[in-house]
Amino acid sequence: MEPQLLHDVADGVATVVVHHPAKRNAMTAAMWRALPPLLADLAADGGVRALVLTGEGGTFCSGADISTLRESPEEAQRLAVLAEEALAAFPKPTLAAVRGHCVGGGAQLAAACDLRFAETGALFGVTPAKLGIVYPSSSTRRLVSLVGPATAKYLLFSGELIDTGRALRTGLVDEVLPEGELGKRVAEFTGILTARSQLTQAAAKEFAGGRTDRDAHWTGQARAGGDTAEGVAAFLERRPPRFNWTVPPAE
Repeated sequence: MEPQLLHDVADGVATVVVHHPAKRNAMTAAMWRALPPLLADLAADGGVRALVLTGEGGTFCSGADISTLRESPEEAQRLAVLAEEALAAFPKPTLAAVRGHCVGGGAQLAAACDLRFAETGALFGVTPAKLGIVYPSSSTRRLVSLVGPATAKYLLFSGELIDTGRALRTGLVDEVLPEGELGKRVAEFTGILTARSQLTQAAAKEFAGGRTDRDAHWTGQARAGGDTAEGVAAFLERRPPRFNWTVPPAE
């Protein structure tokens, strides 16, 4: 099978799989190009309430295919940033499910997700210093927002890999699961996400991303959409809520 991004949708969760096992799921130029339109299609699907990004087999993503860097490092970096930004802008909750190596461009993609769950034994690295590449400012800021300036500098200056214990302590990952338990936990957690209010999630995602001038907008959405009334009624009636607000299609 050619290197590609595979995807499916089940029970409200879209799963995108980086598939290039011959090169530890390295991202080719074609794969970088394919990710933004794929995400746009999934965002427009009203049945999708959350997205999981993972890698084929025992590796998340080992970064960019080095052949693309040899041909045009600037173009490869531009494509990676476009893909990263498209993932960060996905309007519904995103979760990276990490096994094995999550390095270079793979770490870029994982950092662009809202959450990261990892299996014990996974390794993380941000490796431009090994190749003489200038890491993009947007990617650097995103990394700093996750792990803080000191750990971001450690990763960027050295290119060293860190294990799940350090990744958890520094905030690079949110949960670490024993071997064989990652898939079960991701399914369980995304089931929780799909049962929650999309309105709450969309507003929280926007606010956490730094947008601070939309309180009135979201208050109006809550009032008009009915999620608040439904949530309160469900709590008082001791039943699961049936939230109806959905993320509007992109203009």
